[in-house]
Amino acid sequence: MTFVRFMVENARWLAGGFLLTLFSAFGQTYFISLSAGDIRSEYGLSHGEFGMIYMTATLASAVSLTWVGRLVDRFSPFQVTLIIVPLLAAGSVAMAFSRHVLALVLVIYVLRLFGQGMMTQNALTATARWFAANRGRAVSLVALGQNAGEAMFPFIFVMAAGLIGWRMAWVAGAGLLLLVAMPAIAALYRQERKPRASDPEPKVTAPREWTRGEVARDPLFWLMLAGVMAPPFIGTTIFFHQVYLVELRGWSLDSFAASFVLMSAMTIVFALVSGALIDRFTAVRMLPGFLIPISVACIVLALVPAGWAPFAFMSLLGVSNGFSGTLVGALWPEIYGVRHLGAIRSFIVAFMVLSTAVGPGVTGALIDLGVSYPGQILVMGIYCIGASIVLLLASRRVRARNAALAAGSLQ
Repeated sequence: MTFVRFMVENARWLAGGFLLTLFSAFGQTYFISLSAGDIRSEYGLSHGEFGMIYMTATLASAVSLTWVGRLVDRFSPFQVTLIIVPLLAAGSVAMAFSRHVLALVLVIYVLRLFGQGMMTQNALTATARWFAANRGRAVSLVALGQNAGEAMFPFIFVMAAGLIGWRMAWVAGAGLLLLVAMPAIAALYRQERKPRASDPEPKVTAPREWTRGEVARDPLFWLMLAGVMAPPFIGTTIFFHQVYLVELRGWSLDSFAASFVLMSAMTIVFALVSGALIDRFTAVRMLPGFLIPISVACIVLALVPAGWAPFAFMSLLGVSNGFSGTLVGALWPEIYGVRHLGAIRSFIVAFMVLSTAVGPGVTGALIDLGVSYPGQILVMGIYCIGASIVLLLASRRVRARNAALAAGSLQ
């Protein structure tokens, strides 16, 4: 099946997933951080204090996701959409009218849980279940919604905030969710995809269906998770403190913002490339190499103060993000099956959200203590190199175990 034919025949389900990840923007760090300066100013918060508030709310959302995420195993993607989009819109409205620090914590909790958490959970779980042989392609297309959001929404929000104020811009965002996102996604997801005779045979399938408890007891799972969590940790940390980094280096904020477009372009290209590669070679085989570009990116950003450094960083980050977004969606069903995928993914996403919580909080506290921020970024790059070696070993062990399970030598 050609790529174009695949997209045409499955347009409604791919478009529905794309819109879910697109509108998850309202709970993503890059979007919330656009209001960080106004929030710190109005609430009288330091970098570290706001980072700790953000970390606390995100940690709470990660814990909640482990049971809220099970909704995708019990209800259809259509029904889940009708639940989570209004709740995300409610969080957006609450951001506009919150005045107390405790209310701010609750608002960020809701945005993170139903934005970054459940919107992407619903999209990627449904896509992984509906597609087997073309899972890499499908996930790569659906995950592009987040990249499109990164390219579109910061500019739109800044323009709106300039015209009507940052608080009313959040109200406008809630209207967009209720009047555009929910009707469109619900219409596309109303009918679930059924297997077709024309669907090709999958290159690899999980030899058995794992429960979430079994996954949690699998040592190889924790080794893989340690690597998979690196990109969201690094991306969130650097985006959250982007204004501080720009001031530290003496760069232009406009120039740094322009580099996001390059990152988005690279992410889109390599998401599509990785989708094709995963369908051809499997996600497990692709696992060991996806952290190499981001390790180089961190080293460049940490050691090079020149004006071109942000563009080099964003380019390499885009390569890793392109692979990561597709790989994470395709890897787990390939290893652990799809029967309990909602519960398994909610467990995994909870840890990934946890990594995005720890990043801003810990680095913000270290900044307040006078620890070099470029030095922290350098450590992130070194970590990714070590994690790549661990992922190589884990990949080999997983393939050997799956082969043994398929042959019936393990129970």
